[in-house]
Amino acid sequence: IMEELRKHLNTNGWDGRWFKRAFMDDGNVLGSIQNEECRIDSIAQSWATISGAGDNDKKYISLNSLENHLVDKEAGIIKLLDPPFEKSKLEPGYIKAYIPGTRENGGQYTHGAIWAIIAEAILGFGDKAVEYFRMINPIEHSRTKDEANKYKVEPYVVAADIYGGNLAGRGGWTWYTGSSSWLYEAGIKYILGLNIEENILRIEPHIPANWNSYKIKYKYGDSIYNITVNNKILDNKEDIRIIINGKDMSKEENYVGNKKLQTNEILLNKNGEIFTVEVEI
Repeated sequence: IMEELRKHLNTNGWDGRWFKRAFMDDGNVLGSIQNEECRIDSIAQSWATISGAGDNDKKYISLNSLENHLVDKEAGIIKLLDPPFEKSKLEPGYIKAYIPGTRENGGQYTHGAIWAIIAEAILGFGDKAVEYFRMINPIEHSRTKDEANKYKVEPYVVAADIYGGNLAGRGGWTWYTGSSSWLYEAGIKYILGLNIEENILRIEPHIPANWNSYKIKYKYGDSIYNITVNNKILDNKEDIRIIINGKDMSKEENYVGNKKLQTNEILLNKNGEIFTVEVEI
């Protein structure tokens, strides 16, 4: 079933430069270049990459289209769709009741904006991932009095939505959103590359080329891991080198059960020790 879905996504769901958003009961399509409104929607582009279902070339093409049509750097937002619903015959449901540019109707639906950042990271575009992360970070909307007056909501919590259109840059719902946990995951897991699966830590960063290094202090059980990641700009993750308390782990063969650990993985210990971890990527 998954393979059939993947095949249809990359054929019937492909619109030439991006993935279509949906097929409606009346036969109309959302997210097609043929549309007057909702020509492109960000979620289909991001999730084609996050799910792994998109063909390799289409992932890059569709994400480039997302950047060109939905990233509004002047307003500091990544729009959910464009153009917004207003006068066309398309009836997508309740979002058409919103003023064009408001909330899901052509504004920034922050879940979707973060999924775009995660997709950029997965494809290896660390520079763009961090640029967009900074752009939608709420503190960036309040650096000046004018920006704060435009944003109008708290700069220390993630807003569920930010308006586009005539009210571009105004914050919507705050506090009441799951976007904050997605933003946390985008930063920690996908950009800084701190991945924990059961008791195995995997370092898999997607950072800007001009970052020389960064540090993470991670508490696991009663143990502390002081991690320094040095950016050597290696071409292959198999060349990643991890040194723990002075011991080069790349020269060791480590197993968890029958699973051999990769060069960017370490087995975690929760027994109250302090570990100095140096990673070269």
